Amino acid sequence: MVVHQQSLRARQVASLEKILNLNHWPSETSSNHHDPSTANGLLPQATPILNADGDPIWKVLVFDNLGRDVISSVLRVNDLRGWGVTIHLNINSPRHPIPDVPVLYLLEPSAANLDLISQDLSRNLYADAYINFLSSIPRPLMEDFAAQLADAGTSESVAQVYDQYLNFIVGEPDLFSLGMGKDIYGTLNSAQTKDDELDAVIERIVSGLFSVVVTMGAIPIIRCPRGAAAEMIAAKLDRKLRDHILNSKDNLFSSQGQRPSSAAGTPSSRPVLVIVDRNVDLIPMLSHSWTYQSLVYDVLKMHLNRITIETPIDEDNPAKGRTKRSYDLNSNDFFWARNAGVPFPQVAEDIDAELTKYKEDANEITKNTGASSLEDLQNDTSSSAQHLKAAITLLPELRERKATLDMHMNIATALLKGVKDRQLDNFFQIEETITKQTKVQILDLLNDDGKGKEPLDKLRLFIIWFLSTEQEVSRTEMEGFEEALTKAGSDVTALAYVKRVREITRMTMMTSAPSAPTTQSAGNELFRGFSSISNRLTDRFKDGALGANFESLISGVKNFLPANRDITLTKITESLMDPASASSSAIAKTEDYLYFDPRSANARGTMPAPSQIRHQGAGGIPGALGGALGPGTGASFGQRRQGFSEAIVFTVGGASMDEYGNLQDWAKRTSAATGGGAGAGGAGGQRRRVVYGSTDLVNAEDFVVGELARLGRESA
Repeated sequence: MVVHQQSLRARQVASLEKILNLNHWPSETSSNHHDPSTANGLLPQATPILNADGDPIWKVLVFDNLGRDVISSVLRVNDLRGWGVTIHLNINSPRHPIPDVPVLYLLEPSAANLDLISQDLSRNLYADAYINFLSSIPRPLMEDFAAQLADAGTSESVAQVYDQYLNFIVGEPDLFSLGMGKDIYGTLNSAQTKDDELDAVIERIVSGLFSVVVTMGAIPIIRCPRGAAAEMIAAKLDRKLRDHILNSKDNLFSSQGQRPSSAAGTPSSRPVLVIVDRNVDLIPMLSHSWTYQSLVYDVLKMHLNRITIETPIDEDNPAKGRTKRSYDLNSNDFFWARNAGVPFPQVAEDIDAELTKYKEDANEITKNTGASSLEDLQNDTSSSAQHLKAAITLLPELRERKATLDMHMNIATALLKGVKDRQLDNFFQIEETITKQTKVQILDLLNDDGKGKEPLDKLRLFIIWFLSTEQEVSRTEMEGFEEALTKAGSDVTALAYVKRVREITRMTMMTSAPSAPTTQSAGNELFRGFSSISNRLTDRFKDGALGANFESLISGVKNFLPANRDITLTKITESLMDPASASSSAIAKTEDYLYFDPRSANARGTMPAPSQIRHQGAGGIPGALGGALGPGTGASFGQRRQGFSEAIVFTVGGASMDEYGNLQDWAKRTSAATGGGAGAGGAGGQRRRVVYGSTDLVNAEDFVVGELARLGRESA
């Protein structure tokens, strides 16, 4: 029997809906106490509780910045309204009294937030307060808060106080970030980071991972390399999970909606949590990808599933200028769900196919009703009642489909313009064969003004080559590259740090060769649909340069479709999830990975603070954490060869959309190859699944200009 698992996003949405429902599960108000979904480890579907009049309980939602990001990534305003939320406000903004309405708080348990809640209660801004903390509130803060309420005499206004363990942001079904900001990589690798700041970063990561594990409902086996921040985080998370299991009266992993495997299942029936440092492979943070999702993130700077692009005010009259429009790419977007991880040319082909299908469906409706168009249908009373009823039933779905396709047409147009302006096809082609590039070829490209107008793209390409090549680069040659980059307009400050990290990444990178060469015929077939959509885009920009050069742009990448290649993090994941199928080089790299089982009876001893071990050596990276946390964490041969059907892969210091897409492709490919089985050690009938996360999603520009340049200035 195939076991269906909810995605991380689905489980977070269910938890948020429970909060919006005043922390009521359906079973508390329903006679059905034997929901089969709960028995399978699925969170039950909540329904709004009603007041005495049968109406939803209307409420105000108040959140802080992290609470806003957590909610806005998975729920829209209409969703909130469906759960009775009439207004949502930031706790730091001016707020007026609404004394007859209860308030839901969703925020971090900080002293500042608790003070603001106390002020709200003292001012009688709202009726009963339902307080939900995104993570577990420390006991000292809770005691201070209770003292404030007692002194003010407002304790009776507090209806609920819950720790919700939701301090992470879900962008895609199995993609999450801790929302810690884009500077964590620099903070962890800088010698100038203060001890208390370092300790706070590690504690925040551990707290976020604990929340992810609680939401997924299963206690994982933890694997990580020795040394640096990954080992410290793994050890502290192991201790936190162990203490919770042993000391908590209400175990979060035995409550409603948690999976049966979380109770006491064998290690192979539990997920594996792989924690690695960003330095294991920097290339995905810099590369120019050709998938739809990665291009949107790189070119259009997507943030929290929202992008802003410029579109013509009047497509028929470009002289009227352009206007900015924002789009949300959410879970209800059928086109994004299907095409986010596929190559951009296939996206264009699918837009073309969907538009054709939409026109056929619209024509079928208008033909049956006798109307000339969908717009005329609403005002047409001459159609037969039967056909009119059927048409009106289909109208909302058709209009929604059309709006979605129009949005993606605009996004594709903006991406094509970005690809042409920055010549991203050239960079993509070169990076596909980066290890074959010679020093002379790279230098010629850097000196060629016709190869890309964006200096940052050339700097990204050079760093990728420098980290990938096995050729030795002399000091004189390096000066020549730096001079060419500077002449092209690039800021080479980051290279001072990249030189120091090169030796580390060359030892850990394990990119495999493509499984099969991409043929010309396959390329022509793939781009057939892309060429058809080019007619529309050419018509739209017939007066501009984009349309005129579209075909040449497409023909330039026909022989360079994305290769079926697993990047370093995917190879590491494969060696830990399915060691029977992994390459010997990947197995060798993970052979020494540490093994933590929070359910094991073996104690790990007292954990030192991160700042106390930061100078114990981390391979020469300035400011990085050291290792040596003590004996007893090495894996036995059986543990090293243990397989898993589910993994959480976490990178410390920034996530890349390329890595997320590559991991999902590997999971789908290997699940299909085994007939949906879990592979070595996994449960039969269960597909392989990988959840990917990091401290934050960081695009290439922020990573190079922000983090690498900052560390470069320190290293110079």
